[in-house]
Amino acid sequence: MRSHYCGELTAKNISEVVTLCGWVHRRRDHGGVIFLDLRDREGVTQVVFDPDRAESFALADSCRSEFVVQVKGLVRARPEGTVNPNMNTGEIEILGHEIEILNRAATPPFQLDEHQAVGEDIRLKNRFLDLRRPEIQQKLRLRSKVTSILRSYLDDNGFLDIETPILTRATPEGARDYLVPSRTHQGSFFALPQSPQLFKQLLMVSGFDRYYQIAKCFRDEDLRADRQPEFTQIDLETSFLGQEEIMSLTEGMISNLFKEVKDVDLGAFPRMPFSEAMEKYGSDKPDLRIPLTIETVSDLMTEVDFKVFSGPAKDANGRVAALKVPGGNSLTRKQIDEYTKFVGIYGAKGLAYIKVNNKADLEEGLQSPIVKFLPVEVRQALLDRVEAQDGDLIFFGADQTNVVNEALGALRCKLGADLDLYTCEWAPLWVVDFPMFEQTSDGGITAIHHPFTAPSCSPEDLKANPLTALSQAYDMVLNGTELGGGSIRIHQSEMQETVFGLLNISAEEQEEKFGFLLDALKFGAPPHGGLAFGLDRLVMLMTGSASIRDVIAFPKTQSATCLLTQAPGEVSEKQLKELSIRVRKPVTE
Repeated sequence: MRSHYCGELTAKNISEVVTLCGWVHRRRDHGGVIFLDLRDREGVTQVVFDPDRAESFALADSCRSEFVVQVKGLVRARPEGTVNPNMNTGEIEILGHEIEILNRAATPPFQLDEHQAVGEDIRLKNRFLDLRRPEIQQKLRLRSKVTSILRSYLDDNGFLDIETPILTRATPEGARDYLVPSRTHQGSFFALPQSPQLFKQLLMVSGFDRYYQIAKCFRDEDLRADRQPEFTQIDLETSFLGQEEIMSLTEGMISNLFKEVKDVDLGAFPRMPFSEAMEKYGSDKPDLRIPLTIETVSDLMTEVDFKVFSGPAKDANGRVAALKVPGGNSLTRKQIDEYTKFVGIYGAKGLAYIKVNNKADLEEGLQSPIVKFLPVEVRQALLDRVEAQDGDLIFFGADQTNVVNEALGALRCKLGADLDLYTCEWAPLWVVDFPMFEQTSDGGITAIHHPFTAPSCSPEDLKANPLTALSQAYDMVLNGTELGGGSIRIHQSEMQETVFGLLNISAEEQEEKFGFLLDALKFGAPPHGGLAFGLDRLVMLMTGSASIRDVIAFPKTQSATCLLTQAPGEVSEKQLKELSIRVRKPVTE
């Protein structure tokens, strides 16, 4: 039906007769001449209809936005002064000879251009229209290009594309499973996979050596801008490679991707221990584009006459930290109050500050409600610690360590955005040397990554010092976003049983939930490890989108619903009966 896509035509096609198919993006009547901007997935081309072709002119005149049409006409150069440098087809136009309306369209609920501000709920309810917008189409085209380049890289490096099951059994991986009732095994349930973790480990035991998959994963958890109930992973696993080798291989993959898609050289990926990331940046995914760092000042505050500082300073689980903002004296009291409210989201009870007007004058040169509580020698030591200069502002966090880290870490990122402190466009890194476990509120321990991550010590040392043991885990971070995480896996049954034991997973539960994995480890499992990248997050970053919903064809809302199909929905009593399920409605008062 077509000879060319709309966006393909250039000056090289002048004098050719072409046939185009697409949607009417815009119709304009200029003094008896009808202009139709015709759109398809490749772009927009301007078509001109003169009244000397009466039948075609009348049809073009009757067209409205989103009519589907077929046009035949002559490619010609645009008249002098009408060239549009912002369009790929801006040098040419089509003189329309014939037009056929293939389908008419009702008036769309919103205009399909980048200048139209439309509520996300309206866009998602009419997603089939929203997806016609050039902006969204470009993002999904880039997503397709990304997966193609990644597949090519992995294929070239000896990886095999192998599918793993979608219907599997529930395993504890940190989030709630989506459960699927079995009709043939009544009372039993499948679970949709949170990741292909166990199956890809079994593939390594099976000798496939290098596996990858563009995998759909599912987690029934609270949503944020970068979370969806179903998401896509670039999942890979390999045998007989150590941590550095896996990191080098996947670093090359991402560097190659950015070079091919965006012509960006990401450069070297520095390695940063988890402890340093938390100490200096308050986050295990620090944004290194922002030059601000957090400094611990607990040791300076243990004896001050200010319990807000001295209390956490003396607490083994507390921290007092400072965040210097160069030139921050320009911040108004109103702005500081807004930042105080912001850190409250992360549990901070307040946000103390000092404005450094004259660092040489420790009595009158420091402006703050808290200065009077700090002895002169503490003031001097504090200014030296953060290397303060005149005109700087120092923010403080004082609380439990995790609260201080989260609050100041988030404040650091917000200041970076608000004050435009970015020193570069892209800042990748690896965060390594994660703790194996962390303590829970009830005094138990839980795995930082997952219970199949290998520690950097022997089973005996792990049992003796579980909270100080480090894991062989590594996360790739870009601009403050975790692109992917992985680890060397446990490949010996003794170590796996030790980890399960420390997590209070009984022998019976181990056998019930992981017996197949433990059996496999007894039959010659090779050393292996892998990584999983979030494809949605990766494309979100590469396109500069604010949400992963912008780079997914049919996303869910933040309440995990599909406005287009109205899913989830109720099912018939007959279906429930076949599954031996009865729905219990919540009690309402």
